[in-house]
Amino acid sequence: MKKIILSVLSCLLFAGACPLRAENIGVPAECEDVMLQCFYWDSYKLTKYGKTRWTDLMADSTAIRENFDLVWFPPSGYAGGDAGDNYAAGGVGYYHRQVSLQNSAWGTRINLDKLIKALHRGGTKCLADIVINHRNNKSNWCDFFEDSFGLAGRFQFTEKHICRGDECFTKSESTCYGSTNKGAADTGTNDAGCRDLDHSNEYVQEWAKTYVKWMIEKVGYDGFRYDMTRGYDGKYLSMYNEAAQPYLSVSEFWMDNVSDQIAHLKAANYNTMIFDFPLKWAIGNAFKNGIYSQLKNPSNSLRGKGLGKYAVTFIDNHDTFERSDNQGGEFIKYNADLGNADVKSKILQANAYILMMPGVPCVFWPHWKSYTEEINRLIAIRKLAGIHSESVVTDEESAGYKYGATIQGHHRRVYLRLGKNRDMTQPANTYVAAQGSEYTIYVETGEGIEDVQRDHVQGTKVLKDGQLYLMYKGTMYDVQGRRIDD
Repeated sequence: MKKIILSVLSCLLFAGACPLRAENIGVPAECEDVMLQCFYWDSYKLTKYGKTRWTDLMADSTAIRENFDLVWFPPSGYAGGDAGDNYAAGGVGYYHRQVSLQNSAWGTRINLDKLIKALHRGGTKCLADIVINHRNNKSNWCDFFEDSFGLAGRFQFTEKHICRGDECFTKSESTCYGSTNKGAADTGTNDAGCRDLDHSNEYVQEWAKTYVKWMIEKVGYDGFRYDMTRGYDGKYLSMYNEAAQPYLSVSEFWMDNVSDQIAHLKAANYNTMIFDFPLKWAIGNAFKNGIYSQLKNPSNSLRGKGLGKYAVTFIDNHDTFERSDNQGGEFIKYNADLGNADVKSKILQANAYILMMPGVPCVFWPHWKSYTEEINRLIAIRKLAGIHSESVVTDEESAGYKYGATIQGHHRRVYLRLGKNRDMTQPANTYVAAQGSEYTIYVETGEGIEDVQRDHVQGTKVLKDGQLYLMYKGTMYDVQGRRIDD
């Protein structure tokens, strides 16, 4: 439990849990943060793993901020529908119509403000989902709502701001079919569902820079998750981050080859982190097929290339989980029963892996809601040890159904053991910090109370039966930072 128990906070000051290196905008150095993706597809209305409208997340805000440093929100701009709460989903916000209106299927601007402030009170930062590759129309193919950012400026797009290769210029039913008033060639891949914006156009650039700055300065976000960054040149992402100076930025550059991901980082001047899709597939193959060797410093991953500090690691997300149109992307299998014992074992092993590894791990909402206690404990171990985005990993074994590694954090070493054939020998000077049917985590013995007290986390040391404990907010912890239940 993030800021309470074990740790935590080698970097809890609200201004930034981890320091920024001047040359890397949006890339916190040696970052100990843990991220939560607080939605899944259609979770503004579905209840299977809990609805995640702003008011629903407000009810969970205490638990969220006690365990997570970063929360990735769904797109919060207007995507269609009537006034009030009756908003159409607009692809759960990914086909937005007006970003300066922060009312959506997820809730109103007022409730969004309340949620952000509630999370900020616990030191948790909020990431906006920035969708700037494409834009939905107002009433026909090529008309758009105006964006008004107050004194920062007003922007009205027309067909001249649309990439010339967009289907709106070639489909006869389009209202701008055959128009010569169009933008330059697309600098990335096309999205056929909306109009692709021409980021080489200075007007579009000014809109994007104004928008992202406004999201931080006026709406209250701290950083960004950029959607579909394959759709435009990475240099524009860097340009927008230079304008807004986010605490953390992560790019959804969905490519399965790490060399393509590195090329994108280079194009963006390394001014962003990136979702490690190649590692996601390696993790999936390891646990689906029992090929645990794929967990050993996978060469097709950012960690394998020595670039873990740029990686946001994950197991599933809204695009790869329970989507009938993307069944092959599922971590285990499409529509798997998360309550099944074998599925549970794989989910917890996978979460143990990303939470003990370099990069910034992003926990997926359905996993957290299904196995809250187990995942919270894994987060607490990461915090206690001070595992960070650039931690050094020593792989020890990976064959068949077993994997072992030692991970060096800022404060402790952690020993990770996965698989039914894993090594069960306990390393010297350690204790068992967490275990399940197919995973065990050992942590180096240390002064856990000092870990909790460090960096402004206050508690009261108490003696009980001759033993020293820490009492914090009515809960008692032993010297290794473990909760003691009376």
